[in-house]
Amino acid sequence: MLDFSILLEYREQFWAGFLTTLQVSLLALLLSLVIGTIVAVMKISPVKPVKGLATMYIEFIQNTPLLIQIFFFYFGLPAVGIQLNAFVSGTLGLAVYSGAYIAEAIRAGIQAVPHGQVEAGRASGLTYIQTMRHIILPQAVKVVIPPLGNQFLNLVMGSAILGSISGKDLMYYGDIISSDTFIVFDVYIFVAIFYLILTLPLSLFIGYLERKLSASD
Repeated sequence: MLDFSILLEYREQFWAGFLTTLQVSLLALLLSLVIGTIVAVMKISPVKPVKGLATMYIEFIQNTPLLIQIFFFYFGLPAVGIQLNAFVSGTLGLAVYSGAYIAEAIRAGIQAVPHGQVEAGRASGLTYIQTMRHIILPQAVKVVIPPLGNQFLNLVMGSAILGSISGKDLMYYGDIISSDTFIVFDVYIFVAIFYLILTLPLSLFIGYLERKLSASD
């Protein structure tokens, strides 16, 4: 039986951690979507240096641990005079990390659109960027919703790593409360419930969006 007195006694810490996790997740989600879209368009660019830069970014990010990337923002940048707090460092680390995976998902969605539509857009006088923005990306959305949804869920759960730089998120307060009370199991069950409150509505919304888009075909 869970000891709910812990939840009541430390409700302010749980709530503060929940809000921080929510804020970091939302900001990182929006930023990673912007990064992923830009990098995806660069990755399929006909200009080789632009495509090469996108490939380097994706390969580097996907083949290095998220923790190292967050350490870079939090501990590395001060070496060159740039001081970022744990909240900003964690948000940037999560956004840059997830952006690489989102870029690959969007790239796959773009390439699922028949190439003839790109040629038609260019033939009608649109630039490469305008063709992507007005013709290709709107059609690619249906294809990328499932992988993007999974990536967004991973991002929320990955935010738990902020606790490693005192990010004052759910895991950070969970660690403190379990240290204070010497009660580990109950505390982390409550932490997991708070994460479920964040991820379950997101998962249901993504499922609803998939069904709606499928029905419109």
